[in-house]
Amino acid sequence: MTATTTPLQSLSQSSIHHTRLRHANQLKIMVVLLLLLIGAFLLSLATGSVTIPLDQIITILTGGEATRTTWITIVLDFRLPKALTALLAGAALAVGGLQMQTLFRNPLAEPYVLGINAGASLGVALIVLTVGGTGTMLLAGIGLLGDMGIAAAAFIGSAAALLIVLTAAARVQSVTTLLILGLMFGFAVSAVVSLLLYFSIAERVQAYINWTFGSFGGVTWSQMPIFALMIIVGLISAVVLTKPLNALLLGEHYARSLGVDIRKARMGIVLSTALLTGSVTAFCGPIGFIGIAVPHLCRSLLHTSDHRILTPAAILLGGIVALLADLVAQMPGGQVVLPLNAVTALLGAPIIIALILRRRSLRTAFAS
Repeated sequence: MTATTTPLQSLSQSSIHHTRLRHANQLKIMVVLLLLLIGAFLLSLATGSVTIPLDQIITILTGGEATRTTWITIVLDFRLPKALTALLAGAALAVGGLQMQTLFRNPLAEPYVLGINAGASLGVALIVLTVGGTGTMLLAGIGLLGDMGIAAAAFIGSAAALLIVLTAAARVQSVTTLLILGLMFGFAVSAVVSLLLYFSIAERVQAYINWTFGSFGGVTWSQMPIFALMIIVGLISAVVLTKPLNALLLGEHYARSLGVDIRKARMGIVLSTALLTGSVTAFCGPIGFIGIAVPHLCRSLLHTSDHRILTPAAILLGGIVALLADLVAQMPGGQVVLPLNAVTALLGAPIIIALILRRRSLRTAFAS
């Protein structure tokens, strides 16, 4: 007696096979992204005004003696902290953008949509534009954010903006209202910064503009533990929030039916994004486009909206994009350093344009 397979069983087996195949492809893509991240990281250590062979880079990182002692100083004191900063900052902005796009169900949302960046900018503007010569001196030396005072001012501004956003998030019911409040707060703070710029002297204005260009080169080894700890805590919280984020993909009513506490989930997502975004802005300046472009790239590559997959993918791809942007900004082999934000925009804008042309609507980016 032979067993027969019903059409329903055949369909179920086909679905299981398709799911396994998709998961296998996603795993391969994740492995490729990890290898690309390692390659981009090593490349950032090897290239610059002085080119160092990759084998020497590996020797230095493993504690060996390089052919030239100056290479050890270049790698360990200058390039390694900069590469680590770029990796962490890129991962933070990508994950922050992913969370904001899901929370607001808006494909054009970015990490700065809640006004965290505006608060940081105001903090820096108050220091640079109103303190006199001290503000300009704080920006002097290696790296635009070499002095901890600027990072502290930006972080205080971000914290103040976060406090306002959290107060609003606790009172409003609709995420659309929260989005509008965040945008209005950003516009209001930007207006204050514009007034400060208008009444400031040219030297202070130039110092502030230099900060807005963004840079991964301002985090020193003494500051790295603080910066890395805040980013890691923010990333861990984002991983913990993958379940409510997945539930929110189909709307708050659906998430509530699954037992998700919407108010707590919203506050957690806002806190996580604010920690990631505020940390990057405080230490690196306002870095644009990574947060909006990388989540879309991840969805296109992995063909999923599952945050259990998208979050680690955003961490990897965000780090890759940030490292490559920094490499382009340095123009390896030359003495010219381009504004980092100009490079990220040049890299990010074509990605968004290509996605718009590829899809009839960006809304389809949230389809599973």
